[in-house]
Amino acid sequence: MYNSTIHPIFELFQVEEVPVLHVVIEAILVIVLVYLFTTKKYRKKVETGVKLTKKEEQQLLDDFEPESLVPDVSSNDCAEGFAVEGKFGQVVTVNGNENVVNVATYNFLGLVTDDRIEKEAVRSIRQYGVGSCGPRGFYGTIDCHEELEEKIAAFMGAEECILYSYGFATVASAIPAYSKRGDLIFCDESVCFSIQKGLDASRSTVVYFKHNDMNDLEDKLKAQQKIDNKDPVKAMATRRFIVVEGIYVNTGSICPIDKLVELKYKYKSRLLVEESLSFGVLGKKGRGVTEEYGIDINDVDVIAVSMGASLGSVGGFCCGRRFVIDHQRLSGQGYCFSASLPPLLANAAILSLSVLASDEGSDLLSSLRDNIEHVRARLTTGDAASLFSIRGDKRSPMIHIIVKGVDSSLSVEDKDAFLRRIALKACEHGIFISPCSYIRKDEIFNHEPSLRLCVSAKHTSTQLDNAIKGLIAATKSIE
Repeated sequence: MYNSTIHPIFELFQVEEVPVLHVVIEAILVIVLVYLFTTKKYRKKVETGVKLTKKEEQQLLDDFEPESLVPDVSSNDCAEGFAVEGKFGQVVTVNGNENVVNVATYNFLGLVTDDRIEKEAVRSIRQYGVGSCGPRGFYGTIDCHEELEEKIAAFMGAEECILYSYGFATVASAIPAYSKRGDLIFCDESVCFSIQKGLDASRSTVVYFKHNDMNDLEDKLKAQQKIDNKDPVKAMATRRFIVVEGIYVNTGSICPIDKLVELKYKYKSRLLVEESLSFGVLGKKGRGVTEEYGIDINDVDVIAVSMGASLGSVGGFCCGRRFVIDHQRLSGQGYCFSASLPPLLANAAILSLSVLASDEGSDLLSSLRDNIEHVRARLTTGDAASLFSIRGDKRSPMIHIIVKGVDSSLSVEDKDAFLRRIALKACEHGIFISPCSYIRKDEIFNHEPSLRLCVSAKHTSTQLDNAIKGLIAATKSIE
């Protein structure tokens, strides 16, 4: 209702009557806005404390010692390394020593120097060039990438596969793609460094269980279950993951995947398995630890593999259910922000995979297992048995060798240096073997110093016998 008694000039602003409370609130808001716009955002800080004299200021400057940009490097870290000339075949030239048996690299099926794969890489360079110069999500996807993903998924019996251009980044990207701050990860204490970096990137709460100890894992899962029962609302919002390796890089042990799947369903967790060393090694056709134990691949949420081992290429992949794997195409940092895998390496992996899936692949797997058995028998008899003890599962192509009689009072760094001297000396005796290297200050748990011997399907019995003889001679000469 309008008031007809007011001056005509105010009729321009006349509105329907409103409650007084609305007018008061609007007036307060206007005052607050005026205050915010007219008040300085930054006030000069009032100086507190005692004012220093020029002499005192100079004294503080003279006494100041800045922290080092990098940590101190010991002489062991700067020790002489290995320089290989030519291809990484079963026999190489190392540090000028010719005809040295190579038991240092993860060339388990011997495909790195396969002539057919080399020719395919050369053909790919002529067709596609050297690199892609772009990430997969933008302009770096090439037809051979999609072909490789389809073939890996078909070979593994999985719904979907995603390809990474760097093996280390595969599992290090997969873990934080799913697990975030506030989530729980139950992890074996002997996992490899790439998994450890993935755990750090996830910012999740990590609970470590004893190496391959399923009783300890279940105890920790039970303890968490009791905590969840006290706060079911929080428990519903917390995701739980179990992270393990198929064959552990740091120990050579094989995870009991059957027990892990059982615990996964019992305690409602998700299971991620890193299979870089077990793919192309375990199982009737080399599909890894799931095939070895007869486990349905769909019982494992994510399988991560580096192609730098059995496939003799570069990069890595994850496979699993479609809706799980596709999530990484937007959340996997190594996938989203790295240039895609060079086409020559993708096509090399395609051909390597076709060899693995064929009858020839079955023959290579049989040869690999025979060579593993042969090496383990030689290392546990005669002079080798008195000098060394070995660690790892009997099915693992990577064997950790512990040198007996090393002074227990030596520091871990000194033991590492001692093994490095043995490895360097071994080159002169015809064996190229690698000491296990760790970034000790960054490792969650310390690992026993050891030499790492890797068996290939293409090794001959004579080459392996000569390698062990050379290792024995090198160790005795260092002692």
